[in-house]
Amino acid sequence: MHRINFHYTLGDDASPARVHNPLIDLLQAVAESGSISGAAKRLGLSYRHVWGELRRWEESLGHSMIVWEKGQPARLTEFGTKLMWAERQAQARLLPQIEALRADLERVYAVAFDDSAHVLTMYASHDEALAALQEQARQPAHRLHLDIRFSGSVDAIRALNEGRCLMAGFHTLEGADTDSLTRRTYKPLLRPGLHKIIGFARRTQGLIVARGNPLNLHSLADVRQSRARFANRALGTGTRVLLDELLVQAGIPVQDINGYDHTEHSHAAVAQAVASGQADVGLGIKATARGRGLDFVPLANERYHLACLKSALDTPAVAALLDLLKGNAWQAGLGRLAGYQPAQSGEVLSMRQVLPWWSYRSPRPSAPD
Repeated sequence: MHRINFHYTLGDDASPARVHNPLIDLLQAVAESGSISGAAKRLGLSYRHVWGELRRWEESLGHSMIVWEKGQPARLTEFGTKLMWAERQAQARLLPQIEALRADLERVYAVAFDDSAHVLTMYASHDEALAALQEQARQPAHRLHLDIRFSGSVDAIRALNEGRCLMAGFHTLEGADTDSLTRRTYKPLLRPGLHKIIGFARRTQGLIVARGNPLNLHSLADVRQSRARFANRALGTGTRVLLDELLVQAGIPVQDINGYDHTEHSHAAVAQAVASGQADVGLGIKATARGRGLDFVPLANERYHLACLKSALDTPAVAALLDLLKGNAWQAGLGRLAGYQPAQSGEVLSMRQVLPWWSYRSPRPSAPD
């Protein structure tokens, strides 16, 4: 049994949260370059170092990881390939927990370095734009620390209602009608007069497929007909609600989707399942597919919203966030992210204004006795 140990560093590195394992980086570099010298060049290391480390790891783990054949490109053994993909899949599946751990540590250090910094705790559906927003908020001009805990859209709003955060991020299908699953899911969680919606972004969701789209999947009907292996999202996530809504619109029973019960915890985990060959297709966002070298077939446009209690609008942290969202720098950066567009970013909106399926009637006054 091999033990796992962790460590963390302090610095200004803006890379995504990741538990670093140098062995996996070595294997990835060899697989992509086809040689030890190519791997060393990619990693900025010496040939001798890479060779020695691979030999050391093979001895430590008791398995060969590289196939060495004279005159042939170096390639991973079956064990090496399985090890690399297993670690990458674990990283993707654990991304929300890794991000939460980093958020806890960064909040502590943010206050330690500047106890006047504004700290805003947010539960939100996993989103590439929020990660970019978190980095921009760290700039000295904003003095805002976004403590983002990624969860499903439904769970995020529940966390807001239970007082576990100051803001929640959730997404809804554009054009959903008054009899939609979207309305039935979110309306019971939101209350006029108590909650306010803040505009954030418009984004595209679609099918994440292998490069070249080998199964020629262009719709959910194609997914059903081909019996492609599907990677779904868990209950409580906005993407699961979206999938179920799209299946209803297409007249496809959930049992006709091969892998409907195979769930992953984030867009990144869905993309990794496709990249590793564990699944043929999944529903997710364009930015995540592109980031892993996969193809993307757009299916639906969504609005990504931020929700807070009306009473929180005047807090310094929320005011700082609204200023950031309204800024030209943020909106221009968002527009460069694959599959995203600004959508009333930073504007405080009524629910009936931004959720077209929302309707309610004020109670009629009682008739006089």
